[in-house]
Amino acid sequence: MNESDRKKIETLAQEHGAEDCRWIPGDQVQVRQWVRFKCMFGCDSYGRKGTCPPEVPSVAECRSLFKEYDHILVMRLSAKLDAPEDRKEWSRKKNAKLLQLEKMVFFDGYHKAFLLEMDECRICKECSASRVECEKPHLARPSPESLGVDVFSTVRSLGFPIDVLSEYDQTMNRYSFLLVA
Repeated sequence: MNESDRKKIETLAQEHGAEDCRWIPGDQVQVRQWVRFKCMFGCDSYGRKGTCPPEVPSVAECRSLFKEYDHILVMRLSAKLDAPEDRKEWSRKKNAKLLQLEKMVFFDGYHKAFLLEMDECRICKECSASRVECEKPHLARPSPESLGVDVFSTVRSLGFPIDVLSEYDQTMNRYSFLLVA
């Protein structure tokens, strides 16, 4: 991928909601088994979403996937929301816009373009919890965490801000990954 294409994709990312973005090669994405354990033992969506564990590939397969990509755009999106329940709708809208970005990059000739959403899939009001029974499989995308990505370590290595928030009135920084080859 040349520099001109990178700049074009960065501009499109910003037009689709990214406030800041940086490129990273796939072999520098931190994929860790402990992240999957956090999904299994701490996330309400475990086993309830077709894009979440156990409906996703193993951590080893995910690690291998990232190594197939020389160019991954890490996008920062931030918000300060009034109430905890507002996060779901904010994430749903932002992820829908980022799916449009993935489509544009795909049609620009990058046939391996694939988006990792900044939150769990929220396309449907009720999820079938199964990839096989998914009503919109062409739109469903996993989050980086569901694929074992240590988002904290990965984005910090790029100089992005990220913190565990203790109050809902704090600004959150969320991250989406666009895999491009």
